[in-house]
Amino acid sequence: MIWKISMHEVSMLTLMSSSIYCGVVAVLKLKMEVMSVVEWELMSLSSSSIVFTLVFDWVSLLFMSFVFAISSSVLFYSGSYMLGDKTYNRFMYLVLAFVISMAMMVFSPNLISILLGWDGLGLVSYALVIYYQNEKSANAGMLTVLSNRVGDVAILLSIGLMSSVGGWNFLLYSYYMGEEMIGLKMLVMLAAMTKSAQIPFSAWLPAAMAAPTPVSALVHSSTLVTAGVYLMIRFSAGMEGSSAQSVLLIISCLTMFMAGLGANFEYDLKKIIALSTLSQLGVMLSILSLGYVNLAFFHLLSHALFKALLFMCAGVVIHSAGGYQDIRFMGGLVKHMPLTVAYMTIANLALCGFPFMAGFYSKDMILEVAFMSWINFIALILYIAATGLTVMYTLRLIFYSLTSDFNVGPMSNISDEDSIMTNSMSGLGMGAIFGGSVLCWSLFPEPYMICMDTTMKMMVLFVSGLGGLIGYMINMMNVSYSLKSLSNHSVVSMSGSMWFMPSLSTMKNSEMVLSSGSIIQSTGDKGWFEFYGGQGMYYLFSKLFSILNYLQLNSVKSFMKMFVVVVIIMMFMLI
Repeated sequence: MIWKISMHEVSMLTLMSSSIYCGVVAVLKLKMEVMSVVEWELMSLSSSSIVFTLVFDWVSLLFMSFVFAISSSVLFYSGSYMLGDKTYNRFMYLVLAFVISMAMMVFSPNLISILLGWDGLGLVSYALVIYYQNEKSANAGMLTVLSNRVGDVAILLSIGLMSSVGGWNFLLYSYYMGEEMIGLKMLVMLAAMTKSAQIPFSAWLPAAMAAPTPVSALVHSSTLVTAGVYLMIRFSAGMEGSSAQSVLLIISCLTMFMAGLGANFEYDLKKIIALSTLSQLGVMLSILSLGYVNLAFFHLLSHALFKALLFMCAGVVIHSAGGYQDIRFMGGLVKHMPLTVAYMTIANLALCGFPFMAGFYSKDMILEVAFMSWINFIALILYIAATGLTVMYTLRLIFYSLTSDFNVGPMSNISDEDSIMTNSMSGLGMGAIFGGSVLCWSLFPEPYMICMDTTMKMMVLFVSGLGGLIGYMINMMNVSYSLKSLSNHSVVSMSGSMWFMPSLSTMKNSEMVLSSGSIIQSTGDKGWFEFYGGQGMYYLFSKLFSILNYLQLNSVKSFMKMFVVVVIIMMFMLI
């Protein structure tokens, strides 16, 4: 009997075994506190060696263990989601190329060799965003790749600046960087901001939802968007005490607040989850800017588990609803898709930081440590507001899509009987429940000493409860009465459109370039450039050549005129 194994099954088995191996080695290295470094010297340039370096420590191995685990679930899930697609194999190879690029980036502590993974992520993400080959996907892909090119340029410039240190191993040399290297630190921070979609580069993250849902589950949980956070974690020693940290704190807190606000006005299911990812990236970078590197890494891992699960549940819902992504066309799914709704609720509760779920251990600790730290009042208010908004848009999502009245079209096949999709979500469902506690006990065997008064201690629970209550009340008003938000359209439009960032990143840029191009064409190409350029020079040379031609005709009349002019000039000179 010949066993026929499909590509998604082979990929799942390979990546899952790699994940288990990396996880076991990471735990051993964490316990023994050792790391392994492999180095190949390629060439020597100005007393600096250009080397290809791979570092295997508990951070890189644990991160890649999570990436491989989520990738295996996503690829197995794709076996059913992308079934019937004409370019199914190409999709699988692209996702595998994405995972390999991420591995190259994670294992490389060298600013030159990291470009292999860094640019690989940008290139493959572009190929995946334009996968559906329509105008919307093409626009989203162009916005994604051009936004990420800003970060690529920042990395290239930082390579030039770091040559003055004597090498490009930022894991080693970042400990010796003082405030005089502020330019290098700002460039690395800029690269991380573009990859992790912080303000003002936030527009590409919701736009990248044009990619297939399995790609969104992988890209926006543990790979592309977290690459910037991971780079900052590795570069954290050089950032300590730097003014770049203060800039990063304000930007990340604003991003966190802006994404939470925007998600409350969004109706596209995938874009709501994308904005929640953006909000959580702001949480990671904000706590990183306060100097708590291990906490940022902890939240990075726990967030990857429940966010991938949330995207996969959304994919099942969209797949069953006949391709609809608007949450207003859903509702009452709990009666028809109980297992998917259960997983989706688990992921949503973990996102809110519900006690003893995966998100609770990291998020609650991050907020308490932030409240305990020396942060300014604006950052504190943004932290509190973003926490309430997270619960608010999560309850709104649950209310619109999972509960309330059934509102899906009659032609849709609403069920969760697809065994491949549900089985692929089971492992991540367990991770969303138990992953946070296991990671917390592994990474922090001794608890943090968090000392604050009762009011600040209860602030997180109070704000979360208040956000949930307001969200529920607003949703009830939306169903029972006419939409009150339409009466104040300008505020709603600004809040729901990420503070007009997509317009500023796309239409306004195009409008500015096209209008300036039109002015240059009318005043330049068809104006002064024409007068002093080709046509003007042609007219001038034509006149000169006609005079020279006249002089060369051997006319007695012209010779007499020249003779008289010369005599007059000589007479004036003699006088």
